[in-house]
Amino acid sequence: MSFQDLKTYRNPVGFRGKSACVVQLWWLVQSTLFAASPQFMYGWRRFLLRAFGAKIGVGVIIRPSVRITYPWKLTIGDCSWIGDDVDLYTLGDITIGANAVVSQRSYLCTGSHDYRVSSFDIYEKPIVIEDEAWVATDVFIAPGVTVGRGAVIGARSTVLEDMPAGMICVGYPARPIKKRVMKD
Repeated sequence: MSFQDLKTYRNPVGFRGKSACVVQLWWLVQSTLFAASPQFMYGWRRFLLRAFGAKIGVGVIIRPSVRITYPWKLTIGDCSWIGDDVDLYTLGDITIGANAVVSQRSYLCTGSHDYRVSSFDIYEKPIVIEDEAWVATDVFIAPGVTVGRGAVIGARSTVLEDMPAGMICVGYPARPIKKRVMKD
């Protein structure tokens, strides 16, 4: 019995969403013009992402060390922040709402492989970070997850299922532990 026979693996037709030439051009632009841009050039990075089909709101702050696999599968709402060394693995769509924060070194992963078939088929499921949510530092978010409006995902948490709105969620796997209460 063979568990994995990788010579039989094939990407599904149209999986990347653009031609191989566009994908390679984005990777070249991302590693040069995007990554080498000074910290304060948020407008420049927004421009580059929009040029490749991303839907980026006004006032969005994206650090130059952010990595985005396929920008045409990315939507970010107004006034959101994406921190240093965040990886947006957009094999599927990632939607980040308005006034949301994804902090440094977090990894949003929309794709994986089906370990139950020997051809190790790839699949994608969208991730949604709703308005006013905060994904703290070094968080992993699995394919298909929605983080509810105003939720806080604590540092170094692993999110394997949907997290409810307005809750502080922590751990491996992340679980809601208390309501997010505002001072004002």
